[in-house]
Amino acid sequence: MEQIEVTSPAFEEGAMIPAEYTADGRDVSPPIVWSSGPEGTKSYVLINDDPDAPMGTWVHWVVYNIPADVTSLDENVPSDKTLPSGAQQGSTDFGRIGYGGPAPPGGTHRYFFKVYALDTVLDDLPTGATKGQVEAAMNGHVLAEGQLMGKYSRS
Repeated sequence: MEQIEVTSPAFEEGAMIPAEYTADGRDVSPPIVWSSGPEGTKSYVLINDDPDAPMGTWVHWVVYNIPADVTSLDENVPSDKTLPSGAQQGSTDFGRIGYGGPAPPGGTHRYFFKVYALDTVLDDLPTGATKGQVEAAMNGHVLAEGQLMGKYSRS
C-alpha cells in the first residue's frame, strides 16, 4: 500500500492540537494538507476520529468525494453538506454535518486525520453518510493512505 503524507500547518505529528480547533476554542477545522495519491486516484476521503473516547472511537469529521486534484482542506471548512470543490461531508458522532473539534471528557486523547486515495468516486453514497457507510463504500478501492495524529487534553 502506497503512503500519503498528511500534515498540517497548525500542528506537527504527535503534537498538541491548538485549542482554537477544539470545543474549548473556535471549534473550527484545522488546515490539512496531503501528498498526491498514485496514478489512478479519482477521489480522496478524510476521516478524523478519536480512538480514546470512553464509549469507543468517536468520529469528528468525515469528508468524501474530495476531487483528485485537491490535496488540502483549508482551516474552518464550513459545515455544508457539499463543499465548493464538490466534496461531500458526512455525519459525525456529534449528530451533525461537518467538523466537530476535540472535546475529551478528561485526560489526553489522540485524534487521527486519515486520508485515503481511492480509484473511484463514491457516487452511491448519500450526502451526510456516516464513517461506517463511507468505509464500506471505499472497501477494495483504496490505492494509498496516510494519517496525521494530534493530541488534545483537558485537565
